[in-house]
Amino acid sequence: MTSQVSSPAEQTDGTVVGEQRKPGGTKDVRRLDRVIIRFAGDSGDGMQLTGDRFTSETATFGNDLSTLPNFPAEIRAPAGTLPGVSSFQLHFADHDILTPGDAPNVLVAMNPAALKANVGDLPRGAEIIVNTDEFTKRALQKVGYDSSPLEDGSLDGYSLHPVPLTTLTVEALKEFDLSRKEAERSKNMFALGLLSWMYHRPTEGTEKFLKSKFAKKPDIAEANIAAFRAGWNFGETTEDFAVSYEVAPASKAFPVGTYRNISGNLALAYGLVTASQQADLPLFLGSYPITPASDILHELSKHKNFGVRTFQAEDEIAGIGAALGAAFGGSLAVTTTSGPGVALKSETIGLAVSLELPLLVVDIQRGGPSTGLPTKTEQADLLQAMYGRNGEAPVPVVAPMTPGDCFDAALEAARIALTYRTPVMLLSDGYLANGSEPWRIPDLDELPDLRVQFASGPNHTLPDGTDVFWPYKRDPQTLARPWAVPGTPGLEHRIGGIEKQDGTGNISYDPANHDFMVRTRQAKIDGIDVPDIEVDDPHGARTLVLGWGSTYGPITAAVRRLRAAGEPIAQAHLRHLNPFPRNLGAVLKSYDKVVIPEMNLGQLATLIRAKYLVDAHSYNQVNGMPFKAEQLAAALKEAIDD
Repeated sequence: MTSQVSSPAEQTDGTVVGEQRKPGGTKDVRRLDRVIIRFAGDSGDGMQLTGDRFTSETATFGNDLSTLPNFPAEIRAPAGTLPGVSSFQLHFADHDILTPGDAPNVLVAMNPAALKANVGDLPRGAEIIVNTDEFTKRALQKVGYDSSPLEDGSLDGYSLHPVPLTTLTVEALKEFDLSRKEAERSKNMFALGLLSWMYHRPTEGTEKFLKSKFAKKPDIAEANIAAFRAGWNFGETTEDFAVSYEVAPASKAFPVGTYRNISGNLALAYGLVTASQQADLPLFLGSYPITPASDILHELSKHKNFGVRTFQAEDEIAGIGAALGAAFGGSLAVTTTSGPGVALKSETIGLAVSLELPLLVVDIQRGGPSTGLPTKTEQADLLQAMYGRNGEAPVPVVAPMTPGDCFDAALEAARIALTYRTPVMLLSDGYLANGSEPWRIPDLDELPDLRVQFASGPNHTLPDGTDVFWPYKRDPQTLARPWAVPGTPGLEHRIGGIEKQDGTGNISYDPANHDFMVRTRQAKIDGIDVPDIEVDDPHGARTLVLGWGSTYGPITAAVRRLRAAGEPIAQAHLRHLNPFPRNLGAVLKSYDKVVIPEMNLGQLATLIRAKYLVDAHSYNQVNGMPFKAEQLAAALKEAIDD
């Protein structure tokens, strides 16, 4: 969740807070305050589904949680290889948490590649559950093992649980009319059942999900349920697992309401639908599928009952062109993409700036340049969002902080676009898009009123007394031009990319007019009403850590660690990156040192230095993964001590 309440427990590693015997049983039950689990295997082993189901049951149970899916870009990467490893990490706790965790307490490794790719992240003493059936000589050699790590003592510092998951799954399904290969596919459900037993997770939801997912193949549904139950029963009866664990529901006083687990892309899609309803406008999405933004297209296509129309275009340029046409026609228009798509859309974004029409450009950032790392996260599109167009083409930029915050960011982006008649860039990223957390479903009376007034008649009187419509006669407060729906009698006007004459909208090559229009478009963006930035500084610190976007969770977790250790540090986080909050300059200059962690090479720091002449210190990472809290805490401690 996104609370600012300090929680020293965020820095612990699954502290044991109690121990008891199971009533009528022989196995110990230990209570933990938090756990980090990572499922890892081939990209065809179903690790994302396994992690997702464990996450859903954990959310149902009432724990706070944060997830980190991590998978190859290939649909089916080479089996048994390090590049082909897919993993899903889940951090859940009985208190407020902010990140998927730094180091897993438990690793489920379905093959040698999964073990080798992930064992380096484990702290000593962590539990490792391995599928021994896959540790063949050939599989070991494929990833560079000279000997079996299960036998050579290299895992002596861990709590190792060798389990023949494949064999046990096939044995559990022998009554079903399945080939061995078909039965083996259910080994992820066996592993899920075992982990569900270990951590006392509910099971009803998973069984219901399997029946629904395989409704047209009831035999497959029953086989998966049988494997899931067999995994649970194995944990209950085997001597290999003498202890199970409990993590109580989150005790923090979360706001009263109805909660659900939600990913960033799903929250963003819901935010767009909600914005269209609050604006009383049809929602149009013109999009071309691209990782990691495609889920928004998939989700919005399900909501035709809310007046949503989705168009899967033949390319990125057609997608935004159709969206801009829908904006001209009076719709809340959206196009979704990632960095390479933004490059292709840049000319049409500039056209939208010239036409001064509301358009939401959603960029789910990923590793670049070019195709880069399609399934890995990065924050390297900020300067592209700010300046990636020809001419002076200013665009507001908004960035969400957490998966759940993507909902609110979508509403805010829609507010700005509709109020100021401008395209708006919304910068999410792969970490937020695929990650998830508990999210409180807002009440209707909490939602903003986004309704707009279309132009309905003449708005200007000529010297001869004739009433006419001027498409570029601006609102004196917002500098927004009228939004005239095509076909409205008397409101005919010219559109296009050539410079417009102020007021009339006629083509103009006049130098003075161009200078005026360029400055006016910039003034409109500069004048957007955004909230002041809030600073969390309970101890009067001299060092400020400033973040934006998805770095919120790791930064806040690092700040909590430092404060728990007695180190004073202030924190502020930007949602609005263009324009900046009006008090940002004064805030920055009130601290001796400003540190800006980013998943790029210092793009926000560059903007801050240029605009405010503040010697901001960059702390950067571009490895395709989010920051770890411990890593940031060490860097911030060094900044404080310097």
